[in-house]
Amino acid sequence: MDRYDLCVIGSGAAGQRAAVQAAKLGKRVAVIERAEVVGGAAINTGTIPSKSLREAVLQLTGARLRSFLGESVQVKNKITIQDLTAWTQQIVRAEVEISRASMLRNGVDIINGDGTITSPNAVVVVHGSQTSVVEADFILIATGSRPARPSGIPFDGVRVLDADQVLKLSTLPRSMIVVGGGVIGTEYASIMQCVGVKCTLIEGRPRLLDFVDAEVGEALQYHLRQSGMTLRLGEKVVTVELIDAPAGSLSTDGKLVQVMLESGKTIRGECLLYAAGRQANSETLNLSSIDVTPDNRGRITVNENYQTSCPNVYAAGDVIGFPALASTSMEQGRIAACHMFGRRVESVPHLFPYGIYSIPEISMVGWTEEQLTKEDIPFETGIANYREIARGQLLGDLNGMLKLLIHQESHEILGVHCIGAGATEIVHIGQAVMAFKGTVEYLVNTVFNYPTLAECYKVAALNGLNKLSHV
Repeated sequence: MDRYDLCVIGSGAAGQRAAVQAAKLGKRVAVIERAEVVGGAAINTGTIPSKSLREAVLQLTGARLRSFLGESVQVKNKITIQDLTAWTQQIVRAEVEISRASMLRNGVDIINGDGTITSPNAVVVVHGSQTSVVEADFILIATGSRPARPSGIPFDGVRVLDADQVLKLSTLPRSMIVVGGGVIGTEYASIMQCVGVKCTLIEGRPRLLDFVDAEVGEALQYHLRQSGMTLRLGEKVVTVELIDAPAGSLSTDGKLVQVMLESGKTIRGECLLYAAGRQANSETLNLSSIDVTPDNRGRITVNENYQTSCPNVYAAGDVIGFPALASTSMEQGRIAACHMFGRRVESVPHLFPYGIYSIPEISMVGWTEEQLTKEDIPFETGIANYREIARGQLLGDLNGMLKLLIHQESHEILGVHCIGAGATEIVHIGQAVMAFKGTVEYLVNTVFNYPTLAECYKVAALNGLNKLSHV
């Protein structure tokens, strides 16, 4: 039996970051990982593969050149799934090794096997026919999540897929139905549409990504429709079944997936991606042994320090639910490790950024217009359109936009919302300004390199200040 200061179950974004942080504090740490490779869903099936796929599609289709050379431009005439997966596999292998090396370099023990909690200080690890016990002062649950697979959906990994199976397709379909307009569904639908797959995106709510700023969400919907995608919003799926394809339909082997909607509409496609929700990986942890009860999606409730109701057991990452982004999961793991070992840490969850890697990409930090209006906080907006920024012209992105939300009285920046090329990069300028309670005047007086997308901040700040000054 081995004794540790911290036992982490799961080596994904939250688990890896917590393990390394604890090791930096001089603690003895073990990470239990059921897969043969480290990295969890973030590296192996989710974040990195999907973003790698996106980058491969943008490069191979020449999508970034189309504003200059026309919509018909194609860098590679026939793009295959093998072209895309070769790109992604190379990046995944590199990220796995980087994550593994980081833990080993910091003296973290990696233990392969399934971990089951038997008490607040003990985890049983089963690997094949071998069983061992790991004792620790603290336990961090970072087991992540997996795609939800409702019993009424006929998943087969060929025609009807979950998000983990997209990159296992043998060929690119001619048409695809995507169920779920959240982050994963929106990202994959826009990626597939860009590579020439005719996509229909079904979402039960009135709009996609209802947690983002409404104006940005509406802009995304406009771009997706302009790309040729069909959006079915406010629609609920009743049945999914395989049928014989009618003559002349988009089918390579005479079969189609048919979806019946609650409204009576029928939608058909060569394959279907079900991306409506995630299920936390907590059912095999034996949480009852520590009096922790997950919700119906397996998610574990934690406090602001990521502690469960059992004081020396923490949880972080997808297993605790929204926002379930790799970036926030990393920070949650770090904060949990610092808290359990008494290291002061300043957590600023209201400044956690959100990045959605759709085409076009979206990013945001801080308040939305809807939240400010609901809380009766007086604000003004400052807008910069990429078409008026030299860098936007150079990149060929004439539809991007950056929006600042500015307090009408203090002039403090309350929120930053961006859609377009580099959105997930430039949002961090606004994040830094907000962290120091910067005002719109700071951005007006700042000199940005020219030509850059960062210049959007000055243009948006001037626009907002003019409105505040009634100019």
